[in-house]
Amino acid sequence: MPKVPMNEQHAAERVKNFNEVALGLSEEEAIREAKRCLQCRRALCVAGCPVEIDIPAFIRQVAAGDFAAAFETLRTKNSLPAVCGRVCPQEDQCEKVCVLAKKDAPVGIGNLERFVADWALGHLLYTARSAVRETSPKVAVIGSGPAGVTCSGDLAKMGYRVTLFESLHKPGGVLVYGIPEFRLPKKIVEKEIAYVESLGVEIGTNVVIGKTMLFDDLRKAGFRAFFIGTGAGLPYFLGIKGENLNGIYSANEFLTRINLMKSYLFPEFDTPVGIGKRVAVIGAGNVAMDSARCSKRLGASEVMIIYRRTEAEMPARIEEIKRAKEEGIRFELLTNPIEFSGDEKGWLKKAVCVRNRLGEPDDSGRRSPVTIEGSEFTVELDTVVCAIGQGPNPLLLETLPRLQLNKKGNIIADEKGMTSIEGVFAGGDIVTGAATVIEAMGAGKKAARSIHEYLGR
Repeated sequence: MPKVPMNEQHAAERVKNFNEVALGLSEEEAIREAKRCLQCRRALCVAGCPVEIDIPAFIRQVAAGDFAAAFETLRTKNSLPAVCGRVCPQEDQCEKVCVLAKKDAPVGIGNLERFVADWALGHLLYTARSAVRETSPKVAVIGSGPAGVTCSGDLAKMGYRVTLFESLHKPGGVLVYGIPEFRLPKKIVEKEIAYVESLGVEIGTNVVIGKTMLFDDLRKAGFRAFFIGTGAGLPYFLGIKGENLNGIYSANEFLTRINLMKSYLFPEFDTPVGIGKRVAVIGAGNVAMDSARCSKRLGASEVMIIYRRTEAEMPARIEEIKRAKEEGIRFELLTNPIEFSGDEKGWLKKAVCVRNRLGEPDDSGRRSPVTIEGSEFTVELDTVVCAIGQGPNPLLLETLPRLQLNKKGNIIADEKGMTSIEGVFAGGDIVTGAATVIEAMGAGKKAARSIHEYLGR
């Protein structure tokens, strides 16, 4: 049977709004897609899932029309199924190793996960009875992104008293400030977070551990174990002339203004983002695609991705690159900016770029770009968004001198997530550098088990 496609908003319409692009599967479509699953005895897809979902079981339940049972199977391992069904790179994980993929399209595991989670939301199944015991040890989880939320939820299921600390006014981390509404609606994140709260997790917002509250304060408050999941929130820049001009954003600031400050709803919310008509986004990961597609929706007439390698090396998901192209985003490949210039008032006006060719592979295994002499050209621009990666925010780390870091400033943790400080665990982007939502969740799940083992000694 052919793979069941998911309906989407047409590109010409969706660039005018921030509504979700992918529209989900109907019950009939979900059952039909689930019946494509071969129910392999040795299910490679499970090994490809960082949070260990029993994929054949939940798909078998969908095929039988038992969506409630499928949801129970999902949330046994995954506290954020509606999120994962939307943003998890299944094509590089569970679907990549699907046996059907050898000769045909793999089973749409991500689409089915999304369907089940959305069905459960619609049928008010997103609540749980708290298993927290008042006599259990207290655990502090710092950072409410995917790693922290997963760690908190798993620990609460084990009975621990967990408090999840978030520096911003809304929990969710990158899920609320980094991913646009058209890819991950905020109401979905809110309901997933509410489910974790129903497990018994307490959430403290507007708490900056390292500033408004110190680590020692947490110890004095009776917390016996700690998980640091603060992510990679420190933006990287190009380090070229003119980068401090007005009109040049980091992707972190740009997307936070759009997502958390709701600038996309101006004038309903008085927090606009002025971008002009010509926008360039530097980079080619998912964050770059998100920034470019947001710019188009905010009214830019010309939006381009500037990337120093070819499309084959782009780290963004294939479907996000495809959607960006459909929406009219221009791709300037094998190109690199070397200088920005502006007017007498300090506003960006243009970028000087060069063309590249690919040389030998670098440390990441990708071929390094080599500048072609005499290839300089100028691009007139109103806005530039730098989306070339991010690193660990040192705010908390600077207050913990005994915490061992690597040369990039990431926390060093062993295979169980234990750091150099007794009882302190870490996981997600703060340890690995920028990665995917599902990889961060896998780290949070592993750390929860390690904390349980540590506290049970």
